[in-house]
Amino acid sequence: MKQLLAFFAALFLTGAFAAIDVNQASEAELDGIKGVGPATSRRIVAERNKSEFKSWADFRRRIKGVGSKSAARFSAQGLTVGGTAYEADVVDAKPAKK
Repeated sequence: MKQLLAFFAALFLTGAFAAIDVNQASEAELDGIKGVGPATSRRIVAERNKSEFKSWADFRRRIKGVGSKSAARFSAQGLTVGGTAYEADVVDAKPAKK
């Protein structure tokens, strides 16, 4: 019985952290991400219809109100861009001055 309960708990946790790609997710799936409301979901889908998001930097640039902190929160909940999780040190890196 304990093994059966452990199996179902593992199955639930796996489903809870399944990756949701911003370029393929429905509005409802995007709404399921804590911090993404209906207005932001509509904005994401509208921008994606113009062209897919190429990177997290592209996503943050095109979606008003999404900064590094919210991108990190969304990524921690399973949101990806092109299958890639958010990495602040890569996305936020500034080019070296000459």
